[in-house]
Amino acid sequence: MQGTIDGFSYGLVTPLVAYFMACLGGALGLRCTTRSMLVSHSWRPGWLALGSAAIGSGIWTMHFVAMMGFTVRGTPIHYDRAMTFASLAVAIVMVGVGIFIVGYRGARGTALFTGGTITGLGIASMHYLGMASMSLDGKLEYNTVTVGISVAIAMAAATAALWAAGQVRGFLWSVGASLVMGLAVSGMHYTGMAALSVHLHGTSEPTTGDSPASLLAPMLIGPLAFLLLAGVVVMFDPLMVMGKPTVVPAEHKPGIPAHTHVRHSARRLRFRPRRTVEHRGSRTPQNR
Repeated sequence: MQGTIDGFSYGLVTPLVAYFMACLGGALGLRCTTRSMLVSHSWRPGWLALGSAAIGSGIWTMHFVAMMGFTVRGTPIHYDRAMTFASLAVAIVMVGVGIFIVGYRGARGTALFTGGTITGLGIASMHYLGMASMSLDGKLEYNTVTVGISVAIAMAAATAALWAAGQVRGFLWSVGASLVMGLAVSGMHYTGMAALSVHLHGTSEPTTGDSPASLLAPMLIGPLAFLLLAGVVVMFDPLMVMGKPTVVPAEHKPGIPAHTHVRHSARRLRFRPRRTVEHRGSRTPQNR
């Protein structure tokens, strides 16, 4: 029996809140990525790790906030707790791999493509692993083509967001990148949900797992507390608190001639004749 799916049980409330959470996590994570490109190498891993955790927490919270409005008529929905939090770990790890590649190799060329692809795959993996944690009296089936489109949306938008974060052109660029990242997560989520169909078994066997209400408190309190902490770190000028930007000497910048070395060589040539004259003058009285 085909189940009736409703992904907007609370109207536009859950989509808007979910999008806001995705943008918040993306803004903090991409800002940390931008900061990592301005500090010394010793502080860079910490900023990239903080950015990975912020983005992973944001997209994970976005997914399950959106799932609060997901219902299937005729069967209750429960969630497996272990698999639910495993999806959070997958999101943080895979997003972290992509961000570290861009943070150390730069947001261009092969590094940008590789980092964006891995980040997009991390978003998609989190989504479908979170869907697999659902337990209901039925079977979930997906349309392969629509699933492929959802994954492509995640990879393309994640690549664009990482490129914008790598430009290091100020706070507005990070805000724009976070909006793109929010579109990546939300667009991927609802495209993936459009690929879903549920076939109910029609049995009276109770489903196992935790209800959405029992998962709501830890789902919101944990990641939101972390996002709040990351926001405080970013807002209070982390370059002054955590480290100083790497300063490139003027003679090493492209387009600036190295005048220092020319002056030094000319100065050495100027003193050589004087040393020769003084040396000869000191030997003349002895020869006499």
